[in-house]
Amino acid sequence: MSERDDFGAFLTGFLIGGIAGAVVALLYTPQSGEETRTMIKEKAIELKDKTSGTVEEVLSKAENAAKEAKKHAAEVIEKGQVILEKQKGKISKPQKTSDI
Repeated sequence: MSERDDFGAFLTGFLIGGIAGAVVALLYTPQSGEETRTMIKEKAIELKDKTSGTVEEVLSKAENAAKEAKKHAAEVIEKGQVILEKQKGKISKPQKTSDI
């Protein structure tokens, strides 16, 4: 769970840092206000598209990880059932007096 929190914090910081850097760069460039507003609008659209792609990629990876975890859990449950049945078989067998 901690890894997901760390990744989410990293992704959030990365996006906020990217936006702040882009805004500062645009504000310090020597151009007219109209050109700056147009550029900010274009960059915002570009950033939105990149973010959408990243979100889709992260969701895809999360779905794959969930499928793998579910598969692994099923394997562990199956192995546990086999071990349980073996132990039940050992307990239910009548013991011979020579075994005691």
